[in-house]
Amino acid sequence: METQRQKKIARLLEKDLGEIMSNLVRDRMSNVMVTVTKVIPTSDLSLAKVYLSLFTVSDKQQTLKEITKYEKEIRHQLGNRVRHQLRVVPALLFFEDDSLDYIEKIDTLLQQ
Repeated sequence: METQRQKKIARLLEKDLGEIMSNLVRDRMSNVMVTVTKVIPTSDLSLAKVYLSLFTVSDKQQTLKEITKYEKEIRHQLGNRVRHQLRVVPALLFFEDDSLDYIEKIDTLLQQ
């Protein structure tokens, strides 16, 4: 069960990571659109699972690996943004959010 503090931190991280990811993708990757859909921090706030929606990408796993290579830089930029709200910047784990693909698959099945 998430505490109120975890929910607030999750919203803060989601907003800041969204901006950081859009800047990173624009500067380093071409023809990729990344959206941070959900952030789930652990109870001690030392780790955050970041779920990303990847659009206009043929190989999503490769793109996710590419984003993971920039984890230290993303965490550093995040630390600069949240240094007054958090004592320790959580480590980031990136996962693909495939909920939109799942919804699309169900829609196509229902229409058949």
